[in-house]
Amino acid sequence: MSWFSRRPEMPQVRPVHAPVEPSVEAPLHPLVALGDDLSMLDGTRPVLLHALDGFLSAGSAGRIATQHLLGTVDEAPIVATFDIDALLDYRARRPPMTFDQDHYDAYDKPMLTVRAMRDRAGVAYLLLSGPEPDFRWEAFIAAVTAVVERFSVSLTVGLGSIPMAVPHTRPIVVTSHSTRPELLDRRNLWSGQLTVPASAQSLLELRLGEAGHDAMGHVAHVPHYLTQIDFPSAALAVLEAIAASTGLSWDLEELRAAVGSSLTDIDAQVQGQDGGEVLASLEQQYDAFTRGADSTLLAGEGPLPSADELGRQVEQFLAGIEPREGQGD
Repeated sequence: MSWFSRRPEMPQVRPVHAPVEPSVEAPLHPLVALGDDLSMLDGTRPVLLHALDGFLSAGSAGRIATQHLLGTVDEAPIVATFDIDALLDYRARRPPMTFDQDHYDAYDKPMLTVRAMRDRAGVAYLLLSGPEPDFRWEAFIAAVTAVVERFSVSLTVGLGSIPMAVPHTRPIVVTSHSTRPELLDRRNLWSGQLTVPASAQSLLELRLGEAGHDAMGHVAHVPHYLTQIDFPSAALAVLEAIAASTGLSWDLEELRAAVGSSLTDIDAQVQGQDGGEVLASLEQQYDAFTRGADSTLLAGEGPLPSADELGRQVEQFLAGIEPREGQGD
């Protein structure tokens, strides 16, 4: 990554009082097909949430958040389906199949869909979820834009997670971003300009903004030593951030219970692997940064291990963590 101390000039944005009026009659893209029952969205300008399983998936935050949201409704009709065959590299991400004794019994077909949802107050919103496309990003984004215009989406919000050198014993940091600064309700802990790898979600936000549509996103920072296991703390932090910025409301008590159980398991692993000293060093780095002691995650008091040394130590004392049954590697 390249870091610059100066802030980039903000691009000109549309005035808050002059929203783009989407056309209900906008033709859809060849990559997307509408569902049969769209009545739930009549007369609404819903928020569209998107969580794609791929680059922004540290700790499986997007998948956990999506599963929780789907579990809060009795029915979530599919209102749009994307042509997965045109977007997925099957050989790179082989879908699971079930082999039963002497025959193939089932195939877990990958799907990239938009579902119509309702929050706790009965407010309708849309949820786009599935694998991040491997191919044809621009075409996929054009298809999503067609969905945004077809359903008069008022705001598109991405949720994701990235690995960072942060301890699990501190509050989850969420970085927020948007096509217009007026959409943000919080300041980010980190400032400046970064060069980062692109993702389909981040490019979607950029392209929507260029087309005059409001879009934003929230990304949770996941401890780098926990990126390969389920980390519900990140999912909870992102959903809470989305609730604050959109006004959507969900019952998150079940997810909070999962967070408590997860942190208890991680703490037990830390103690069992004699990792207290390494964790304390990571906490010291983090606390020094959040106090504004420096512009890096290095404290100014006393010698600390390098990032590589800390990473090796963390991996060593957490090497015993195993994914729970049903979780991916």
